[in-house]
Amino acid sequence: MKIIIGQPRLEQHVLQLEAELKQHPDADVLFFPEGYLNQNVEDACRLAAAYGTMIVTGHRRLDERPKDRSIIISKAGEIVLEKAKYTPAETVEEQGWVISTLLCDELVLQGFRNENIGSVDIIMHSIGVGMFSEEQYSEWVEEARKIALLHQCIVMGTSHADGSYRDSEISIPIAYCITPDGEVVLASRSDTRTRTILLNRGSTEPSSQKSLQNRVNITIVP
Repeated sequence: MKIIIGQPRLEQHVLQLEAELKQHPDADVLFFPEGYLNQNVEDACRLAAAYGTMIVTGHRRLDERPKDRSIIISKAGEIVLEKAKYTPAETVEEQGWVISTLLCDELVLQGFRNENIGSVDIIMHSIGVGMFSEEQYSEWVEEARKIALLHQCIVMGTSHADGSYRDSEISIPIAYCITPDGEVVLASRSDTRTRTILLNRGSTEPSSQKSLQNRVNITIVP
């Protein structure tokens, strides 16, 4: 499976989303930050269907609290997951991979709550803006590493390339990927290049006796 991790700048439209889809027509999944879509969900659904690419990101319902939602749009342009922030995890399946989501500070405030769904293969952690300190950067990567180990799954995250937390003077854009055995294979700090994650495994049968880390091969470009 080919996953594109993008770090777009904040925008009111979905121009960067469309640009990445055009640039990577063979991608299976495009992964973007928390809140990127704003209210442009219909446009994102149209683009997912046009390019045949699943989109994992976040959008906002401004008249609700909390306003942020995880959203996964299928290759057919259908919303297959929409989850309010600070609620238990949900999943979708793509090419035999069970995918779930985390939104920004859910990582540290509640962790990954999978009591209703069982095991997962990939957790996609959409982050709003960059880290406000080196300490926060280290803390969040370590918390994600603990979740990967605990749930024996891949955990990856991405933030916007710009913006800051509560107008902090420091903002460190982040993208990361961690294997099920806790190895940090990507830890990008203020490097907002688009990343390609290639996932391959020998068996997609749920009954396989091998743990995920023994079955999966992860390649990252660049």
